[in-house]
Amino acid sequence: MAISINTVYQRVLAILNKEQRGYLTPVEFNLFANQAQLDIFEQYFYDLNQFSRLPGNSTEYSDMVDILEEKISAFQKTAQPTYSANHFVEPTDLYRLGTVIYNGSEAEHINKNEYLYITSSPLSKPTNDFPIYTRDLSGIKIYAAAELTGNTGVTFNYVKKPTEAEWKFTTVAGEALYRATGTVDFELHEAEEPDLVIKILQLAGVLIKDPSIYQVGSTEEAKDVQQEKA
Repeated sequence: MAISINTVYQRVLAILNKEQRGYLTPVEFNLFANQAQLDIFEQYFYDLNQFSRLPGNSTEYSDMVDILEEKISAFQKTAQPTYSANHFVEPTDLYRLGTVIYNGSEAEHINKNEYLYITSSPLSKPTNDFPIYTRDLSGIKIYAAAELTGNTGVTFNYVKKPTEAEWKFTTVAGEALYRATGTVDFELHEAEEPDLVIKILQLAGVLIKDPSIYQVGSTEEAKDVQQEKA
């Protein structure tokens, strides 16, 4: 379930205007909103790595690894890549690559400098059952019994980027009025709504040069972190 970008914007404005601390334009808000969304999304992976090292718990709804995996699962995708210029092209919305699969077998990722060593030995060279792949800025190369030159049987499992959120508006008499048509809500889990407000406030505090606004956001963020990791 998406988070309403209009709700978040109105809450941010309400806090900013409570003590006449300034105004955040829709353009500024959209920029900060997407920065906040990416910050929260990226933190999922760091937190998952951290909590995976700790003992879990048997409580059905409070295991942090389960919670984080649920939040990330909404962004997991599977795609059959296109082949172009001697590479498999990565999806345009790719954020983190998961597994590369060829005909049902998971390919092992290797560094380019390992390729000659691995392929020179009959025992380690790739086969159709044990494929390998390399990755660079151009894309991905997959090697099975031979280097693949077409996308038959190739699948990428990956985590996609959050779609850019946007608060659409129409200007009437110099005032920006919310327009539902064309508006793009946040894709994050609905539990992240308070954190979005907090992070956008932090960025707004820097913009309007009001340390107290930044401090409000930082204090609330510290509380959240303490509750999650206590």
